[in-house]
Amino acid sequence: MREECSRLPALQRLLVECYVITFQKEALCAFLNLSTRKSSGNRTRNPLARSAVGHVTAAQHQQALQTVAQTQSALGLSAIRSAGCAAAIWHRDPLTEFQAWIDTLEPAMLPTFRTTLRPERVRQAVTQVCEICDTPVCANRDRLIDDVAAMADIFADLMSAPYVALRLEAVTSDACRKFHIDALTARLICTYRGPGTQYGIAVNGAQPESIATVPTGSPLVLRGTLWPEQPPASLRHRSPPIKGSGQTRLVLVLDAVADLEGRPVKTNLH
Repeated sequence: MREECSRLPALQRLLVECYVITFQKEALCAFLNLSTRKSSGNRTRNPLARSAVGHVTAAQHQQALQTVAQTQSALGLSAIRSAGCAAAIWHRDPLTEFQAWIDTLEPAMLPTFRTTLRPERVRQAVTQVCEICDTPVCANRDRLIDDVAAMADIFADLMSAPYVALRLEAVTSDACRKFHIDALTARLICTYRGPGTQYGIAVNGAQPESIATVPTGSPLVLRGTLWPEQPPASLRHRSPPIKGSGQTRLVLVLDAVADLEGRPVKTNLH
């Protein structure tokens, strides 16, 4: 755990260790209600939710079983450090009230910005941007601010990163529409509005033939090309194509960086 971890208030430290209980009490990150989920612990599932098709062989399909960890808690995101795990998804159920609010908010009022900062400064930064963007003051705005701040704390602790490069973006086009792997150490993506990130297994450099979508509100942690494990994962991801649909996505992207210059943080598997 990095030296900066001592700065976290006791409630946030508890959040990292036992997030489900904290959510149910609507504490720091009261954005969700996980009580409707049936958890069977942290486990690895097939990212190809349907059976393998096309040119994905049985051996490649079996390899895919070891690439994406599915978890019901924040602590389960630590599976990203396990050998052969290319990504981890924390499945969460957004509160109906929150989702209805953010889905109907005028796109111009969605908080959007990008910056590099220490995790403890994220809450203040998002609050200021909400003021600038005229995001309505209400309990749901507070939930959004709390959740973005919590994501920054959790991800920074997970990656032992003193800084995060944060991007909160309203997307209306086919941004990053090609399947790819990012040239960095690790990245967290959480879609608050609209369809989530899509992912699949690339075989011999080809585009994935079977595609899964991360649920809205569920954080996804991905390894990048700088992750210190070889061979690199065959998992690829992209933004869902929405051009011409009239949809507006609100997406949080966090990169683990070492300094204000945005240099990727170095990590190890131990």
